[in-house]
Amino acid sequence: MKDLKFLSRHIDVSAVKTEISMQEIDQMISTVKKYNCICASPMPWATRYTIDKLKDTTGTVTTGVVSFPAGAETTFIKEATTKELIAMGCEEIDMVMNVSAFLSGDYEYVKKDIQRVIAAANGVPVKVILEIAYLTDEQIRRAAAIGVESGATFIKTGTGWGPKPTTIHTIEIIKEEIGNSAKIKAAGGIRDLDSLLAMYEAGCDRFGLGVKTVEKILKDLFR
Repeated sequence: MKDLKFLSRHIDVSAVKTEISMQEIDQMISTVKKYNCICASPMPWATRYTIDKLKDTTGTVTTGVVSFPAGAETTFIKEATTKELIAMGCEEIDMVMNVSAFLSGDYEYVKKDIQRVIAAANGVPVKVILEIAYLTDEQIRRAAAIGVESGATFIKTGTGWGPKPTTIHTIEIIKEEIGNSAKIKAAGGIRDLDSLLAMYEAGCDRFGLGVKTVEKILKDLFR
Protein backbone atom coordinates (compact mmCIF):
# COMPACT_ATOMS: atom_id res chain seq x y z
CA MET A 1 0.00 0.00 0.00
CA LYS A 2 1.14 3.53 -0.77
CA ASP A 3 2.48 5.33 2.29
CA LEU A 4 -0.51 7.30 3.53
CA LYS A 5 0.84 8.43 6.88
CA PHE A 6 0.81 12.04 5.65
CA LEU A 7 -2.99 11.95 5.90
CA SER A 8 -2.80 12.04 9.69
CA ARG A 9 -1.87 15.69 9.24
CA HIS A 10 -5.30 16.19 7.68
CA ILE A 11 -7.24 14.57 10.54
CA ASP A 12 -8.96 16.27 13.45
CA VAL A 13 -9.89 13.85 16.23
CA SER A 14 -13.02 14.96 18.04
CA ALA A 15 -14.76 14.16 21.31
CA VAL A 16 -17.87 16.32 21.05
CA LYS A 17 -20.89 14.06 21.45
CA THR A 18 -23.26 14.39 24.42
CA GLU A 19 -22.26 11.06 25.96
CA ILE A 20 -18.48 11.58 25.78
CA SER A 21 -16.71 10.82 29.06
CA MET A 22 -13.37 12.02 30.39
CA GLN A 23 -11.96 8.61 29.52
CA GLU A 24 -12.77 9.27 25.87
CA ILE A 25 -11.30 12.76 26.03
CA ASP A 26 -8.09 11.18 27.29
CA GLN A 27 -8.35 8.67 24.44
CA MET A 28 -8.63 11.55 21.95
CA ILE A 29 -5.51 13.16 23.39
CA SER A 30 -3.62 9.88 23.29
CA THR A 31 -4.68 9.24 19.69
CA VAL A 32 -3.56 12.61 18.32
CA LYS A 33 -0.19 12.17 20.05
CA LYS A 34 0.28 8.60 18.82
CA TYR A 35 -0.53 9.32 15.18
CA ASN A 36 0.66 12.96 14.94
CA CYS A 37 -2.80 14.21 14.01
CA ILE A 38 -3.16 17.90 13.29
CA CYS A 39 -5.93 18.70 15.71
CA ALA A 40 -7.92 17.72 18.80
CA SER A 41 -11.51 18.94 19.14
CA PRO A 42 -13.03 18.62 22.63
CA MET A 43 -16.26 20.00 24.01
CA PRO A 44 -15.79 23.47 25.55
CA TRP A 45 -15.80 22.29 29.16
CA ALA A 46 -12.79 20.03 28.42
CA THR A 47 -10.91 22.48 26.21
CA ARG A 48 -8.53 23.91 28.80
CA TYR A 49 -7.71 20.38 29.99
CA THR A 50 -6.98 19.27 26.40
CA ILE A 51 -4.76 22.26 25.69
CA ASP A 52 -2.78 21.59 28.84
CA LYS A 53 -2.29 17.91 27.96
CA LEU A 54 -1.12 18.80 24.44
CA LYS A 55 1.10 21.78 25.32
CA ASP A 56 4.30 19.83 24.64
CA THR A 57 3.00 18.12 21.47
CA THR A 58 4.55 19.92 18.50
CA GLY A 59 2.35 20.46 15.47
CA THR A 60 -0.97 19.57 17.07
CA VAL A 61 -3.48 22.30 17.85
CA THR A 62 -6.72 22.37 19.81
CA THR A 63 -9.91 23.48 18.11
CA GLY A 64 -12.61 25.35 19.99
CA VAL A 65 -16.15 24.30 19.09
CA VAL A 66 -18.83 26.99 19.02
CA SER A 67 -22.60 26.51 19.14
CA PHE A 68 -22.75 22.72 18.70
CA PRO A 69 -24.84 21.19 17.28
CA ALA A 70 -27.54 23.59 15.98
CA GLY A 71 -25.82 26.95 15.71
CA ALA A 72 -28.85 28.52 17.37
CA GLU A 73 -27.26 30.58 20.14
CA THR A 74 -27.35 34.34 19.76
CA THR A 75 -24.48 35.92 17.91
CA PHE A 76 -23.34 37.59 21.13
CA ILE A 77 -22.95 34.19 22.81
CA LYS A 78 -21.08 32.81 19.80
CA GLU A 79 -18.71 35.78 19.86
CA ALA A 80 -18.12 35.44 23.59
CA THR A 81 -17.50 31.70 23.31
CA THR A 82 -15.06 32.23 20.46
CA LYS A 83 -13.10 34.82 22.42
CA GLU A 84 -13.04 32.66 25.55
CA LEU A 85 -11.80 29.58 23.68
CA ILE A 86 -9.06 31.53 21.91
CA ALA A 87 -8.01 33.08 25.22
CA MET A 88 -7.62 29.52 26.56
CA GLY A 89 -5.25 28.76 23.68
CA CYS A 90 -7.36 27.37 20.83
CA GLU A 91 -5.73 27.87 17.45
CA GLU A 92 -8.77 27.02 15.32
CA ILE A 93 -12.52 27.51 15.72
CA ASP A 94 -15.30 25.24 14.44
CA MET A 95 -18.62 27.12 14.49
CA VAL A 96 -22.05 25.92 13.45
CA MET A 97 -23.98 28.30 11.22
CA ASN A 98 -27.50 29.09 12.38
CA VAL A 99 -29.25 26.19 10.65
CA SER A 100 -32.74 27.28 11.67
CA ALA A 101 -32.23 30.80 10.34
CA PHE A 102 -30.83 29.37 7.11
CA LEU A 103 -33.78 27.01 6.61
CA SER A 104 -36.07 29.96 7.28
CA GLY A 105 -34.46 31.83 4.40
CA ASP A 106 -32.83 34.52 6.53
CA TYR A 107 -29.52 34.36 4.71
CA GLU A 108 -28.45 37.85 5.74
CA TYR A 109 -28.74 36.90 9.42
CA VAL A 110 -26.70 33.77 8.78
CA LYS A 111 -23.99 35.73 6.98
CA LYS A 112 -23.72 38.44 9.63
CA ASP A 113 -23.64 35.80 12.38
CA ILE A 114 -20.68 34.10 10.72
CA GLN A 115 -18.90 37.38 10.01
CA ARG A 116 -19.09 38.47 13.63
CA VAL A 117 -17.63 35.16 14.83
CA ILE A 118 -14.82 35.47 12.31
CA ALA A 119 -14.18 39.02 13.52
CA ALA A 120 -14.15 37.78 17.13
CA ALA A 121 -11.62 35.11 16.14
CA ASN A 122 -9.27 37.93 15.13
CA GLY A 123 -7.25 35.97 12.57
CA VAL A 124 -7.64 32.49 14.04
CA PRO A 125 -8.93 30.16 11.28
CA VAL A 126 -12.68 29.55 11.42
CA LYS A 127 -14.42 26.48 10.01
CA VAL A 128 -18.09 27.14 9.25
CA ILE A 129 -20.25 24.04 9.72
CA LEU A 130 -23.23 23.70 7.37
CA GLU A 131 -24.83 20.65 9.03
CA ILE A 132 -25.58 19.13 5.62
CA ALA A 133 -27.75 16.35 7.08
CA TYR A 134 -30.65 18.82 7.11
CA LEU A 135 -30.02 20.43 3.71
CA THR A 136 -30.82 19.65 0.09
CA ASP A 137 -28.05 19.73 -2.50
CA GLU A 138 -29.08 23.23 -3.57
CA GLN A 139 -29.17 24.40 0.04
CA ILE A 140 -25.67 22.96 0.57
CA ARG A 141 -24.46 25.03 -2.37
CA ARG A 142 -26.02 28.21 -1.03
CA ALA A 143 -24.79 27.65 2.52
CA ALA A 144 -21.25 26.97 1.28
CA ALA A 145 -21.34 30.17 -0.76
CA ILE A 146 -22.50 32.17 2.27
CA GLY A 147 -19.66 30.71 4.33
CA VAL A 148 -17.09 31.75 1.73
CA GLU A 149 -18.63 35.22 1.33
CA SER A 150 -18.41 35.61 5.10
CA GLY A 151 -14.68 34.87 5.15
CA ALA A 152 -14.54 31.26 6.36
CA THR A 153 -11.19 29.50 6.19
CA PHE A 154 -12.94 26.12 5.86
CA ILE A 155 -16.40 24.99 4.87
CA LYS A 156 -17.15 22.00 7.09
CA THR A 157 -19.93 19.55 6.31
CA GLY A 158 -21.33 18.64 9.72
CA THR A 159 -20.95 18.23 13.45
CA GLY A 160 -21.41 14.46 13.34
CA TRP A 161 -24.66 14.80 15.30
CA GLY A 162 -26.97 14.79 12.26
CA PRO A 163 -29.02 11.89 10.87
CA LYS A 164 -27.23 11.64 7.50
CA PRO A 165 -23.51 11.12 6.80
CA THR A 166 -21.20 13.18 4.68
CA THR A 167 -20.60 11.45 1.34
CA ILE A 168 -18.29 11.90 -1.63
CA HIS A 169 -21.28 13.54 -3.36
CA THR A 170 -21.39 16.16 -0.59
CA ILE A 171 -17.74 17.03 -1.12
CA GLU A 172 -18.18 17.24 -4.89
CA ILE A 173 -21.11 19.65 -4.51
CA ILE A 174 -19.20 21.95 -2.16
CA LYS A 175 -16.03 21.84 -4.27
CA GLU A 176 -17.98 22.67 -7.41
CA GLU A 177 -19.57 25.63 -5.64
CA ILE A 178 -16.58 27.18 -3.88
CA GLY A 179 -13.59 25.98 -5.89
CA ASN A 180 -10.45 27.06 -4.06
CA SER A 181 -12.09 30.00 -2.25
CA ALA A 182 -11.93 28.06 1.03
CA LYS A 183 -10.76 24.65 2.19
CA ILE A 184 -13.21 21.82 2.83
CA LYS A 185 -13.51 19.74 5.98
CA ALA A 186 -15.59 16.56 6.00
CA ALA A 187 -17.10 15.31 9.24
CA GLY A 188 -19.91 12.97 10.13
CA GLY A 189 -20.21 9.36 9.06
CA ILE A 190 -16.69 8.73 7.71
CA ARG A 191 -16.13 5.13 8.75
CA ASP A 192 -13.41 3.72 6.48
CA LEU A 193 -10.18 4.63 4.75
CA ASP A 194 -11.59 4.22 1.23
CA SER A 195 -14.22 6.90 1.87
CA LEU A 196 -11.61 9.26 3.31
CA LEU A 197 -9.31 8.74 0.32
CA ALA A 198 -12.13 9.34 -2.16
CA MET A 199 -13.02 12.61 -0.42
CA TYR A 200 -9.37 13.65 -0.36
CA GLU A 201 -9.12 13.07 -4.10
CA ALA A 202 -12.30 15.11 -4.59
CA GLY A 203 -10.66 18.12 -2.94
CA CYS A 204 -11.30 17.69 0.79
CA ASP A 205 -8.40 19.00 2.88
CA ARG A 206 -9.40 18.08 6.43
CA PHE A 207 -11.35 15.28 8.09
CA GLY A 208 -13.14 15.27 11.42
CA LEU A 209 -13.20 11.78 12.90
CA GLY A 210 -14.87 10.89 16.17
CA VAL A 211 -12.79 9.39 18.93
CA LYS A 212 -14.97 6.26 18.93
CA THR A 213 -14.27 5.44 15.26
CA VAL A 214 -10.95 7.04 14.38
CA GLU A 215 -8.65 4.25 15.53
CA LYS A 216 -9.64 1.84 12.75
CA ILE A 217 -8.90 4.37 10.00
CA LEU A 218 -5.61 5.44 11.55
CA LYS A 219 -4.49 1.84 11.95
CA ASP A 220 -5.16 1.34 8.23
CA LEU A 221 -3.10 4.43 7.44
CA PHE A 222 -0.14 3.22 9.48
CA ARG A 223 -0.16 -0.49 8.70
